[in-house]
Amino acid sequence: MKIGVPKEIKTLEFRVGMTPDGVHELVVDGHEVIVETNVGDGIGVSDKDYRAAGARVAATADEIFAATDMIIKVKEPQMRECAMLRPGQILFTYLHLAADPAQAEALVQSGVTAIAYETVTASDGSLPLLTPMSEVAGRLSIQAGAFALQKANGGQRQIARWGTRCSTSQRVGHRRRGIRRERRRHGSRARRRCHDR
Repeated sequence: MKIGVPKEIKTLEFRVGMTPDGVHELVVDGHEVIVETNVGDGIGVSDKDYRAAGARVAATADEIFAATDMIIKVKEPQMRECAMLRPGQILFTYLHLAADPAQAEALVQSGVTAIAYETVTASDGSLPLLTPMSEVAGRLSIQAGAFALQKANGGQRQIARWGTRCSTSQRVGHRRRGIRRERRRHGSRARRRCHDR
């Protein structure tokens, strides 16, 4: 089978559908893999790395869509990409069709067989391709929230001021050791900061 990996064109999407290790596995199994030039720039992987893994490098996404039996992506195809899909071709990517009826209609019109990562189900009912992405998104959400909070509330000074307050675990520890001892160690002002907020 000929498998194509085009560069993602969605705004601020730097991931890639397949790393050189994945390419190597497919080539060893007898498949031909074609990647778009500079497909790995966003993850620090060069065309040379893909060639070393056995991939052929194509100059444009149009070449990949025209020459391959299967397209592997990360994000849902944009309308320009949907127009390049054809009957008999397989698309393997995240789709999230419920949120984008126009994309769903374009995929139906193309005749492509579209397989969404988020719907692949294991025999035990779990979602093995969606679970790791959900874990990553959950962890990054905290960082994104902290960044937004920092920008919205005066930058580092505001974060630093909050950082002087005691954490929940510190408050619990203070109660366990006894508030009186903490008063003697820190004084009434520190006690108010740790226990009253």
